[in-house]
Amino acid sequence: MLTAETFRDDDTQSTQCTIHSRKKGKKVMAKSVFSNVQAGLPIAVFQLTIDYKADTSPLKVNLGVGAYRTDDGVPWVLPVVRQVEEQMAADRSLDHEYLPISGLQDFTSGAVRMILGDDSPAIVQNRALGFQALSGTGAIRLGADFIHKHLNGNVAYVPVPTWPNHYGIFQKAVQYKEVRTYRYWRAESRDLDFEGMAEDIKAAPEGAVIILHACAHNPTGVDLTTDQWKKIAEIVQERKLLPFFDCAYIGFATGDVEKDSWAVRYFVSKGIEFFAAQSFSKSFGLYNERVGNLTVVMNNADYKNRIKSQMELIARAMWSNPPNHGARIVATVLNNPALYKQWQGHIKEMSSRVFSMREMLYQHLKSLGTPGTWNHIVDQIGMFTFTGLGPKQVQGLRNRHHIYCLSTGRINMCALTTKNVEHVAKAIHDVVTTITED
Repeated sequence: MLTAETFRDDDTQSTQCTIHSRKKGKKVMAKSVFSNVQAGLPIAVFQLTIDYKADTSPLKVNLGVGAYRTDDGVPWVLPVVRQVEEQMAADRSLDHEYLPISGLQDFTSGAVRMILGDDSPAIVQNRALGFQALSGTGAIRLGADFIHKHLNGNVAYVPVPTWPNHYGIFQKAVQYKEVRTYRYWRAESRDLDFEGMAEDIKAAPEGAVIILHACAHNPTGVDLTTDQWKKIAEIVQERKLLPFFDCAYIGFATGDVEKDSWAVRYFVSKGIEFFAAQSFSKSFGLYNERVGNLTVVMNNADYKNRIKSQMELIARAMWSNPPNHGARIVATVLNNPALYKQWQGHIKEMSSRVFSMREMLYQHLKSLGTPGTWNHIVDQIGMFTFTGLGPKQVQGLRNRHHIYCLSTGRINMCALTTKNVEHVAKAIHDVVTTITED
């Protein structure tokens, strides 16, 4: 029991709590078990939104967080999603029982068919496994854990640049021995450094995990051509590497699921075993539902149940059972031809708006005579554009024009509208012509 003695820590700035002694009524200070916990660095993309919301300027624009917006700058609930939710609300047979650890079967099978194609040899021969996860992040984490524990994976390769959470998952959460990089973005010409990419992947040790963005590379928006994908597949087979596709934008990138899935399906055709993390946040607008699937393609159907059983043990310790609501929405759409066709129209509408915003921004910069070349804006694809702006210029956008984007110069094209695109273009022109990066 604590007495009236005073506990002090003169060497640290620890947080202390006041406790009253029962005997003497004096105040004493007890050191907290949390006193040495240091504040973590803010997550840049979410801090950006906090700063944006605090800005009172009517000119403010948030080009940071990767979420689709309409031309009015507001979130869009896909009509087909709304329709299915209304059907679910009216269905009194639905309950809130636990799903199996591996997820909703209609969802996982539908997700696998979507990315591989109905006639995929991996599906026909029962060599493809689907496992529900907490969006793409959870699918990558599940796959990374499985590879580490059961395939002796301890070296992973990610492109430079890449989605920062790849490092967080492989390096910090799963603690791979090494997370190495391969060249991807060529800053001077603002395009793909394919020669460097191929050279670095060739140098990877046998069994290394290679993270590949299936389409709409985040953050650059620069993708491989079909011939380049064929070359990477050839290197992967020669070096006996393990591909891990991050498939966050299937359907959303071009409005064409088959086109966006081309690389994944090509690897199947070459008999390559791989993992593919699927997210339905963007393509279905289900950001807060955390709808994800991990697809595993193997070369022998006998391995399927073994893999699934081990993944169930991993998932049990992380989230136990996945959520139902979003998965049921996606499953309903993917397994109903009429609803699927309706959804195809939605993703085409979203991708078309992104393409139009790219063209409008490019034309505005061109008409302003903004120094440099800006064709990369229309050459890139998907939600993001890697503008080539430096940190000082990004800060100038915020300070002078109330425009918020990441220090890397990545902007969310969905946040541009016909109402703000000219303002953004003029702001970019201003910082490019007046602020020089070191």
